[in-house]
Amino acid sequence: MPDDIDFAALDFERVPAHIAVIMDGNGRWATQRNKSRAAGHKAGIEGVRALIRTANDLGVRYLTIYSFSTENWARPAMEVKTLMTLFANTMAAELAGLHEEQVRVRTIGDLSLLPAKTRKTFEDAVYRTRNNEGMTLVVAVNYGSRDEIVRAAQAIARRARAGELDEAALDALDPAAFAGYLQTAGIPDPDLLIRTSGECRLSNFLLFQIAYSELYITPVLWPDFDAHELLRAIIDFQGRKRRFGGV
Repeated sequence: MPDDIDFAALDFERVPAHIAVIMDGNGRWATQRNKSRAAGHKAGIEGVRALIRTANDLGVRYLTIYSFSTENWARPAMEVKTLMTLFANTMAAELAGLHEEQVRVRTIGDLSLLPAKTRKTFEDAVYRTRNNEGMTLVVAVNYGSRDEIVRAAQAIARRARAGELDEAALDALDPAAFAGYLQTAGIPDPDLLIRTSGECRLSNFLLFQIAYSELYITPVLWPDFDAHELLRAIIDFQGRKRRFGGV
């Protein structure tokens, strides 16, 4: 990645409407500094704050952050507990500011498995900001794309079994209609997907939605991903020609 990017080249008229972020590297950041993984996650929270603030200032309409996957439960119990406490405390602390900035909070993922305090904090944020008209912040927590797709298929099957969808309706089901059964229904697909830490994988994140998203992978570890790095990603995005399968 070049280091001589001209940040004055940023075109505010072509800022991605929807940016999705896989925030990776908290543990490695901590290890490099001889700190605990918990310290890495706490540093990562500061990165989330900066990301939300910068994206909102730039005019991004939707920002989706991958906070906790369905597979992350396999991590050590103490680490999971630390993350859940961080989620609850951070959302509670940031909610007033988000509301004042007219940010609307949404969640995707199965909240039912979260600790009661964490679940309630997210539910309160969604409810309190439901009428806001600024940027939509989508928090993916206990989220897995395969699980989401399976649940969508099950919902369609239940409607068909109940007689709400006849054979003609099922035959007419297209990707746009199927997307209406996903948890992201009503949210446009991401224009730009950012992954930090240099890992080149999608980690079960928005697999249906990112079919034609532009991918930006940076070696920067998540706690070091600041406003400067976000601008770098957006300028890189603006230099691409999106074809959506065409020429």
